[in-house]
Amino acid sequence: MTKEEFKTFFNRYFDDVRRYLLYRSGNEELATDIAQDTFLRLWEKQMTIDPKTVKSLLFKIANDFFISRYRKEKSAFRFFETFKPNEQSASPDENVCYEELTRAYEKALESMPEKQRVVFLMNRIDEKKYKEIAVELGLSVKAIEKRMKLALEHLRANLKEHITGFILFLLGIWKNRIQ
Repeated sequence: MTKEEFKTFFNRYFDDVRRYLLYRSGNEELATDIAQDTFLRLWEKQMTIDPKTVKSLLFKIANDFFISRYRKEKSAFRFFETFKPNEQSASPDENVCYEELTRAYEKALESMPEKQRVVFLMNRIDEKKYKEIAVELGLSVKAIEKRMKLALEHLRANLKEHITGFILFLLGIWKNRIQ
């Protein structure tokens, strides 16, 4: 694809892709970001594209990015929705510690390679088995196992100090409440 072809596609379809994403998300900033990512992907792939099908290809790429972003956000908050501190009896220290762990988890998910993150989220959030993920992604079960192993190692490495501190903090609270 030449620069001129890309520029033509961008000028012709960017607003359409952005509007589509805005309709799906209701968020202008998110729609613009994903639309830009869509065109970036088109440029990075350097595919030979039939001008008759480029619009549908762009919408497919944009939809995939949107779903990926949605799953990522859904997973980041699902864990923490189920483990929120008891707001009535939580101390300010508990809330601060919890918020720090939440931010660290979100940051760890963001920094995780996309292939690992997709497998992790499909397994932990969508509750799919490795075989189901393998079929959906067109990979072997061994490849899914390896990606999951790497995803868990990534989370352990990135959350190690936060989790240790959080556990020690909770043990201190538990000990104080029992006495």
